[in-house]
Amino acid sequence: MSSFSSNFTDRDYDVKIGDYFSRGWEIFKQKAPLFVLFTLMLFLIQLVIAILPYPLGSRSDEPVPGGILNFAFNVVTPALTAGYYFVAFQLARGRNAVFGDFFQGFNKFLPIFLTALVAGILTAIGFVLLVIPGVYLAVAYLFAQPFVIDKSADFWQAMETSRQLITKKWFSFFGLLLMLFLLNMAGAIVLGIGLLVTVPLSVCIVAAAYEDIVGLNSVAEV
Repeated sequence: MSSFSSNFTDRDYDVKIGDYFSRGWEIFKQKAPLFVLFTLMLFLIQLVIAILPYPLGSRSDEPVPGGILNFAFNVVTPALTAGYYFVAFQLARGRNAVFGDFFQGFNKFLPIFLTALVAGILTAIGFVLLVIPGVYLAVAYLFAQPFVIDKSADFWQAMETSRQLITKKWFSFFGLLLMLFLLNMAGAIVLGIGLLVTVPLSVCIVAAAYEDIVGLNSVAEV
């Protein structure tokens, strides 16, 4: 085990789901309009891609790949969604955040992209094989992106540290993710509009869990 991993995986901790929901809401509400606006922007981009005809967009009467813009958006999505963590971590540190901070993921594009790609592939393989390994990895890699963003870990280092740390209380984290799933289901029921709040709030809740269990660097490493 590397010294980086052992710094975090050797510690004991409790998963305090109620506290993370409260802390996540506290983080979210500091810049709620920015979180909602950024989420709306992501939704609108996907809507435009869905409307545009193939090969530029994904609209087609034939079973064809998603199109050029869809491919490009999938490539940059990990860096874009990482923006939620950059902003949430800044707010958790007691610092200000502006809309441009949502795009800081592009400053760490490669490790963020590789983390999403490799974790996604391994999780998908787990689902295809026996389902249970896929569920295990989907939960175990929860802190992988935060480790890249906050600790500047490389993709494999982040994935393995997250896996080893979360495995110690895996069922508690499964419960946390189940609660987040139900939260977003509730958001989707309200004509989907509620997702503009529940999606970024969910990330803020995960950020609160990471802050409590791992601890944030005093300054952002970008």
